[in-house]
Amino acid sequence: MKPEHLRARVLAEWRGLPEAFVRADRAAPVGDAVQKVMQSLGLADRLKADAVISAWREVVGEFFAKHSAPQQLKDGVLYVAVLQPTVHFELDRVWKRDILAKFKQRFGTRTVREIRFRLG
Repeated sequence: MKPEHLRARVLAEWRGLPEAFVRADRAAPVGDAVQKVMQSLGLADRLKADAVISAWREVVGEFFAKHSAPQQLKDGVLYVAVLQPTVHFELDRVWKRDILAKFKQRFGTRTVREIRFRLG
């Protein structure tokens, strides 16, 4: 017999009244359950990719977000489509290190290791 049941039984006998058994609260946040299911299905990387892509606008700012769009995150490489050659040059040559540092700070060093910009 479990200790909880034994305690309830002893108290009921001592008091002469039945003691209701109270179950322990085993509630867990839904986010934890979803995380476990995603990992068991092998979709944890997909969840990270969606988070990185949705954070693009916050990381690069409004101007660059209007002229570029992240396409996919694959094996730690974030592929970004850029509309104009001048914006491509700015992102690739001037801002790439800063953007990469912000992603590493926000998501960890393993999630986004490199960024590749493409015209299109």
